[in-house]
Amino acid sequence: MRGGYLFQLGLVPYDEAFALQRSLAGAVSQGAIPETIVFLEHPPVVTMGRRTDEGELHLPDGVEVDVVETDRGGKSTFHGPGQLVCYPILDLTRHGRDVKRYVRDLERAIVQTLSAFGLEATSIDGLTGVWMPAANGQGPRKIGSIGVHVSRWVTTHGYALNVDLDPGPFTDWITACGLEDAMFTTMALELGKPVTVTDVRPAAIAAIADVFELELEELPAENAHGLWPQTVHSRLAAQR
Repeated sequence: MRGGYLFQLGLVPYDEAFALQRSLAGAVSQGAIPETIVFLEHPPVVTMGRRTDEGELHLPDGVEVDVVETDRGGKSTFHGPGQLVCYPILDLTRHGRDVKRYVRDLERAIVQTLSAFGLEATSIDGLTGVWMPAANGQGPRKIGSIGVHVSRWVTTHGYALNVDLDPGPFTDWITACGLEDAMFTTMALELGKPVTVTDVRPAAIAAIADVFELELEELPAENAHGLWPQTVHSRLAAQR
């Protein structure tokens, strides 16, 4: 087991979270800090990956949602409160130097998280993400999305697990993940009862730590809001 840092943040605007990821990735790449896992939620935002087609966006007039281009792989997706977002900042030289394996490992972490709540999810060959299998007359339903970016073997972006939010935007606002006929679901819908991001985080932390063999040390959230990039820069400067 290797040591790593953990941030459990609240509701963070997408652009701030992206800036934080870039700061952390630079520090991990330089060896200034260990690998770091960030858990948070986003206000409503549609993110477009590098393979997004213009026809994927069909936002209703007057809807209050940010639209952001990103450098992650994949197509468009939706983030909002009630969805647990995980951004692992990992050095893949320690995890096999294999991006496809990394994506499968993220899927495995989501499946383990859901298993802790009695939900038997799965991945599907040829598709990225995690799905609830067809049952009771319903087809497969996507519950976890993945999009990653890797630079110099250091990862940014990660996964989003639908805990308890309206899944309508995935199909009504966009053609999420470029999948025309996909159905989307949440943990609350599958369990038939309310569940919160706070309820799910401990299982998600345990799963990501297990899959990537990390012993995580939680850092105060205030270190991430404004102060953290300055701390990173100070550590890097001290090493020069």
